[in-house]
Amino acid sequence: LVWLEGEHLCRALLARGHLPALLLRAESAPHWDHAWALPPSVRRVALADSLLASVSSLGSSAPVGFLWPLPAAVAPEPGRPTVLLDRLQDPGNVGSILRSAAAFGFEQVLALKGTAALWAPKVLRAGMGAHFALRLVEAATLADLPALQLPLLATSSHQGQWLHQAALPWPCAWLLGHEGQGLSPELLAAASQHLRIAQPGGEESLNVAAAAAICLHASAVQRG
Repeated sequence: LVWLEGEHLCRALLARGHLPALLLRAESAPHWDHAWALPPSVRRVALADSLLASVSSLGSSAPVGFLWPLPAAVAPEPGRPTVLLDRLQDPGNVGSILRSAAAFGFEQVLALKGTAALWAPKVLRAGMGAHFALRLVEAATLADLPALQLPLLATSSHQGQWLHQAALPWPCAWLLGHEGQGLSPELLAAASQHLRIAQPGGEESLNVAAAAAICLHASAVQRG
């Protein structure tokens, strides 16, 4: 089970047609039992406010949350617009990229070994509900790349074609690398296109989540 804390994540789950296994709410907030017209099959449990606060991962505890069965592991699906994460370790970056992927029409995210767990609490918070719109594949390997049947686009801070001048294929798979080391040599070699983002301000590189948003938006714009 995965713990979804707070009204926003709960609403995001329901908006995608999913139901929780259990609603947990603070004793001081009984209105949550009826807030979403959940069916009787969803159990409601009231906890002492102090107990709920003790398990909260938020700065100030939320009065409500869901327990939801973690989706079964899935294999990569060919042909789906995809984002591949190569050893990204910051949960905030990972969650932000999931949010951008969902916003710009990507349907699938693959996380290679060494990437922060996609369902970790901090990733869930940063994702703001994007998890429920995406096909998430954890523990992916380089051997999964051919199964995607997609052109692979590699991000780089120092080589390749300028993103704003490039013709981008659709669907495609964007490859996003480790915050400090970038993409592995194997992924760079596998890419069919290498792209970099113009930075007239002169900075050496962008945060990977910011770069991802720019790249995924560029794909969405060219897709039309």
